Amino acid sequence: MMIKMIHSTWAIITLIILLIAVVNAIIGVTSKKEFTDKSLRISLFALIVTHIQLILGLVVLFTSVSFTFLKENGMGAVMKDSTARLFVVEHPLIMILAIVFLTIGFSKQKKKTTDFTKFKTIAVFYGIALLLVLSRIPWGQWLN
Repeated sequence: MMIKMIHSTWAIITLIILLIAVVNAIIGVTSKKEFTDKSLRISLFALIVTHIQLILGLVVLFTSVSFTFLKENGMGAVMKDSTARLFVVEHPLIMILAIVFLTIGFSKQKKKTTDFTKFKTIAVFYGIALLLVLSRIPWGQWLN
């Protein structure tokens, strides 16, 4: 139960840092700012924070009631139960996909040669990741 609380609290930090990284990249693109070490660190910090969140989430997943339900009843039963499906399939899959986008975006921006293209790459990939994350947060349970 403690790890679930840490995962939920870390999620707030993750969302804030990811939002800061996306906003920073959008500002960089629109105002044609220089891609400084600060911008690099913001995007790197967002990447690190989300990877930590992934590890916490995997621990929560494999120790959850929903995962026990999966082991006892099989994937067919999970897919028929919308709550179990959200926690065992949809949430983890979409969050992993979001982290893949973050990782690709960070790797691609390192290879870019102009400040504009660095910011644009971060804005696009991190923006997609942020939308994916927001789409699969279990808001009903999280905010309770």
